[in-house]
This record gives sequence, C-alpha cells and structure tokens, in this order.
Amino acid sequence: MRKLKSGVKAINSSMVKFGVHLFLWAERFDESALPLIRKAKDVGFDGVEIPLIELECVNVQKTKRELKKQGMQALGSVGIPLDKDITSSDEATRRCGIDYLKRCVEVTSELGGDAVNGVIYTAWGKITGKSRTEEEWMYSIEALKEVCRYARDYGVSLGLEPVNRFETYFLNTATDAVKLAKAVNQPNAKVHLDTFHMNIEEKNFYQPIKDTGKLLWHVHCCENDRGVPGTGHVDWDGVFRALSETGYDRWLVIESFTPEMEKLAASTAIWRKVAPSADAIASEGLKFLKDMTKKYIGK
Repeated sequence: MRKLKSGVKAINSSMVKFGVHLFLWAERFDESALPLIRKAKDVGFDGVEIPLIELECVNVQKTKRELKKQGMQALGSVGIPLDKDITSSDEATRRCGIDYLKRCVEVTSELGGDAVNGVIYTAWGKITGKSRTEEEWMYSIEALKEVCRYARDYGVSLGLEPVNRFETYFLNTATDAVKLAKAVNQPNAKVHLDTFHMNIEEKNFYQPIKDTGKLLWHVHCCENDRGVPGTGHVDWDGVFRALSETGYDRWLVIESFTPEMEKLAASTAIWRKVAPSADAIASEGLKFLKDMTKKYIGK
C-alpha cells in the first residue's frame, strides 16, 4: 500500500466496493424487489445489501440468478426480530434466534456474499429501560460463538453494528462492539460501523474507526440526518482519513430510509423528507463517496 504525500496510507482502490442497502427503495426484499438489483447497478453500485429480517420472503434462486445476470454482489443485512432475541431469558427464544442467524448465513452464502451485518447481537429495537445485564452479555457471546463457528464453513463473517441509544441499549459504541467481537473470540467475528449512529454516540468519527482497526469489516456511509451523504455535518474527512490509515478495503454502503417506506420510516423515526428522493440519495451519495475515495487514494 503506497503512501500519500501527507503521510496518509492510501485505500486499496482495487478492493473498495460501493453498495446500497435495498431498504432505500423497498420495505421488504421479496420477488417484487428483484428489479432493484438492476436499478442499483444502473446507478453505479458494485453490489446490494439485502435485508433478511423477513427471511421467508427471499427467493434465493431467483435472487441468485438476478445477481449473476447483473454482475452484482450481495451482502446480508439483519436486525434480529424480538421473537428471535438471542439475549432473551427464554431458552427457546434464544435457540430460535441462533437457528435464524444460521439460516441468514446460509442464504447469504448461497447468494455469493461473505458477510452478515447489522444488529445481530440482540433484538433490534428492544429497550428495557436499563443497561444490559451480565447475563444478557453472556447469552449474546454464547449465541454468536455458535453462529460464527457455523458460518466459518460457509466463508461468512458476522459484522456487529453498534447503533444509537434509541434503537438499542445493548451496543452503542465502536469500543463496545470491539469488546464483544473479542469476547466472541472467533476469527469471523467482526465490527460494522455506521456514521449515522456514530454521529449520535461517538465523540468523533476518526478515533473509533482507528481503534476498531482490522476488526472493521463493513461501513455504512450515512449522513447525520440520513439524507444525501456529503450534505450534512458528518466529518467525512475524518472518516476517510481513518479508513485510509487502517487500510480498509471492503464495502462502503449507503443506507437510508424515506417516508414512502411507511413501516421502515416508523421504525427509524423518519418523519420528513431528508432528501429530494431515494434516487437522489443513491446517485448523489455514490458520487460523493467515490470522490472522497479518490481524494484519499490520491488520484
């Protein structure tokens, strides 16, 4: 990896890929959403992040064929539902969650993906009104160990995404995500950072990325208001400087939601238009991310 004049290491341009989370355009990923793969390609993305929350809606074979037809790659995205909470005090619920995550691994692998990322350490949206307990922490570690071991046979890693305090009490910062990944102690237990959540929970953008280091496996590039990346106050120079210095060479994915996706908008508190359209978030955001990548590659 060569160095820039500023002394900052360059991002590996041959490896960085640009993706879009399909929640930008669809409430769920079923057969009606298959044309979105072509749409993402036409915008200029290298791949798509496929939501697996409603796993039963995913037609694996048709999706696989469409990905191949369009020359697109895929990743799995998960927010564990409450009835599959791997930190539940109910053993049957935890087992259901473990089995669900294993199936997410299988589907992601069948689609050619190498990572399942998201809120995969507890139920997404679960709020207890207090801090996580040691028992919940151990339940999460135990479950993730089992899933990681299973996922290794499929060549799939798990990216633990810390999200803001209004969506979980369990994992809010990069430091805690690193702590959990290390406690799971499996080579495919990784960290997934999202700049929207970082804007709420971190002191800055640069240091958490630096401190996560080689455990960083996935990045959501989202503006502070979930609008078009580059139009808000996220410190993108700090983000890309840290990515450059750590040699990050994987996915940069745009994730956002619009009021038109009513169920998602309600879950993520999107009450107003944060951009002219979902298409604008995708196309303008991608251009911005590519420009920032070029800036830090030094070309």
